[in-house]
Formats: sequence, C-alpha cells, structure tokens
Amino acid sequence: MTRHHTATLIAAAVATLALSACSPQGPQGNSSPMSGSTASNTSTQVVNIVKLSGGDWFNRMDIGNKEYAAEHGISVTQTAGDDASEEKQIAIINDLIAQKPTAMTIIPNSPESLENVIARAKSAGIIIVTGEASGMKGVDADIEAFVNQDYGAHQLDKLAECMDQSGQYAHFVGSLTVKSHNEWVEGANAHLSAYPNMTNIGEPISSDESQETAYQRTKEILARYPDIKGFIGSASTDIAGIGRAIQEAGKQNSTCVVGTSTPAIIGKLIEDGSVDVITGWDPALQGKAMLAAVQKILNGEQITDGADLGISGYNKIKQDKNSTTTFYGNAWIDITKENTKDYPF
Repeated sequence: MTRHHTATLIAAAVATLALSACSPQGPQGNSSPMSGSTASNTSTQVVNIVKLSGGDWFNRMDIGNKEYAAEHGISVTQTAGDDASEEKQIAIINDLIAQKPTAMTIIPNSPESLENVIARAKSAGIIIVTGEASGMKGVDADIEAFVNQDYGAHQLDKLAECMDQSGQYAHFVGSLTVKSHNEWVEGANAHLSAYPNMTNIGEPISSDESQETAYQRTKEILARYPDIKGFIGSASTDIAGIGRAIQEAGKQNSTCVVGTSTPAIIGKLIEDGSVDVITGWDPALQGKAMLAAVQKILNGEQITDGADLGISGYNKIKQDKNSTTTFYGNAWIDITKENTKDYPF
C-alpha cells in the first residue's frame, strides 16, 4: 500500500446520523449491552463495543452495523461507556460475557488493558474481532483499515504539502494509551526525515478524546509557539477543537490542520481553512468488515492473507508479518473542502 493512495469508497447517502441506541441507560451511562436498536432477531447476536457513546464517528459505524445486519439476517447492537475510560469498557465486556452473545466486535480504548477480559470472553465461547488495535493478542481477528505507520506517514505528507515543507507542528492523540493513534505518530516521526525543515514541537499531546480539551490545549500551544504552522489530530474530535482555536485566533491562512475526522464533525471549519485536510476511513465500512470477519469465522472459514471480506476497501486484506490474526485493508481517504459532498457522514 502506497502512502499517497486514496481509496475510493461508495458514498452512501445519509440524511442524519442518529444515536445508536434508544433504550434505557445502563450503569455507565451507555445503552444496556444487549438492548437498544436491533437490526433483526436471529440466533446470531453480535455486540459492537466502541470507545465512547454518541458522536458522529461511532454513530456512523452503527449505521454500517445496521445495514450489514439487515443484509445478512443477523442481530447487531452497539454500546459504549459515556467516557473513553478503559475501566468502563472492561465493565461492559464483563457484563456481556454473562449474556453470551455470539460475538463481540470491539474498538479498544487500551488494547493491553482488555487482554484479560477478552480471554474470559473467549473461554466462554464468544468470537472476538477487534479494530484499531493491530497486533491485539488473544482475538480471533483484528481488522484494520490500513497499516497504521503508513497512514501516519501519509498524514505528515499532507501536512508538509500544506506547510510548504517547513516550520513547527504539534501532533495530538486521543490518549497516550490508544495504540492506533500512537502508531500514527510513530509513522509520522519515522517519515519526518523526508522534511528536514519541519520540526515536531515535542511528545504527542493527549486530547482525552475531547473536542474541548483539544481546543484549550491548542490555545496554549498558540500562546507558547506563536509561529507554529501545523497541527495533526488523531481522535475524530481533535481537529474540530484545533480548528476552532485556529479560527478564533484568525490564523487560518498561516497554519495547516490535518487529521482524522469526518465532515459531519468538522462542519464549516473546513470551508475557511481552519481545517485543511480530513484524513480517515469510513467507520461504517470498517464496522461491516469486522462483521464480515465474524461471519467467516462462524462459517468455519479461515481468514488469510489476500482474503476478500466483500466490503469496499477490504477486498484483498493484508496479513501482518508479526501477528497472524491482524489484517489490513486499503481504505484510507482524504477529504478537502472541494470533495466533502462525496462523504456525507
């Protein structure tokens, strides 16, 4: 997979991004794991546990879940904690083990922290498929949209293009424990030698998966580094907070903002240059790819290098050299103000 590859995805018309569950609230403020919006009532029950309840990114993933469930006659629900803590994610999975769904698809907040509870789920006969957790131990499969280090290098390429390959920049992550975000940083750092006139101001800056935190920390950076020219964001809310601070400071024409998000989250910030490039992948398609992996496993099929999951961007997945259960798609996209209408999520 090349760094400058942009996957072409089928843009499904989405009128609104509804909340993924409308059932009573559970003890962590999320929908009860096996309740909520269910696509169909069948014997195959899958629960998708994501990082955080609400928000356009995971609401979009839930749309993919529902579409896949309707097409394949399975039941899929989605749940999460009301904040991005690993403790709440562990508690949710523990509750689900007692309910014995057929499978869980999981986007971990901290992969290492979930190893023990995933082992318990596996011992109970539950299929486990993860995403955004390359190299995850003890799972049946981990399905990634792309090789994380390549994606991080690609983000740096887009930032360098915007910054004319010179100046200081800051790199945000949702949390210092989110494996995928930190691998993107590693990929960017390893690629920085290609741009000798660019400098990272320091270690990754955690936004705590909060748009408000990203906004406040960007204001602090702008005060400390008044000549800073660039920002990269990892969490879907990062560049929304960064862009807001840039807009308020009137620095749209002197700074470049690149990062993982969606047009729905960024809104009008991309129109005036407060945000320059949205990078990412379609979470609906990743959700479908994880469910396709679950069905292959249920059917007794092995997931191997070059396998076709039947989902756009995941038609010829690549097996990790060091982890036989980790597979990469070819599914990243770049969104600018010129093509936001092509990606209605």
